[in-house]
Amino acid sequence: MLLPGSGSDDVFITTAFAEPLTRAGVGLFAPRPRPGPKVADQLGAELNRAAVRYGRVLAGGVSLGGHIATGWALRDPGRCAGLLVALPAWTGVPGDAPASVAGIAAARAVGSAGVESALGSARAGAPAWLADELDRAWRGYGPALADSLRVAAATPGPGLDELRGLDLPVGVVALTDDPLHPLDVARAWAGALPRAALVTTTLAAIGRDRRALGRAAVLAWLRADAGLR
Repeated sequence: MLLPGSGSDDVFITTAFAEPLTRAGVGLFAPRPRPGPKVADQLGAELNRAAVRYGRVLAGGVSLGGHIATGWALRDPGRCAGLLVALPAWTGVPGDAPASVAGIAAARAVGSAGVESALGSARAGAPAWLADELDRAWRGYGPALADSLRVAAATPGPGLDELRGLDLPVGVVALTDDPLHPLDVARAWAGALPRAALVTTTLAAIGRDRRALGRAAVLAWLRADAGLR
């Protein structure tokens, strides 16, 4: 089960990860986020439900989704078969992490000027493909978008000391050209985790083919599972 990032949705997860996971012999379930102040709790609850239904679960997600899945695995590692963590944004309390600052700013923009105005600003500063993804996903969040962005920006991630105790194969993906999800954060995660591999790709590659993100994540997880870094 893979979880979406802040303000993202199950459509992006399915587009990016379904085909690469299928090729690796793994099925994908991507839950739809329920927008609002409890969106992070809801996504964590989806993992619990999946574990009850299927037993051990290969979990993960993008940005916030990866944070939530990792926290879930830390609490109950016996139910997790491994993790695919794409674009970790911070460790511990977000503080002034770029993705948190951007999320708070976006929430304020949505709250004060509305979704249309906020999307206009996002489109001006983002690659066209990413602006299109935000356009679809943000409209799907409806009036609860600002609360959802606010919660995501304030949700702590796992600390490095916690990651050092997680003995599961973890594939970590970073983008070399994404200022909101710094490469150094992904390197810190991969360096702390006992069984992790890091693979990088780029915003431009995902713009050409969303599956580039999923392929990088699956490759990293397979390397981690084989004991490679």
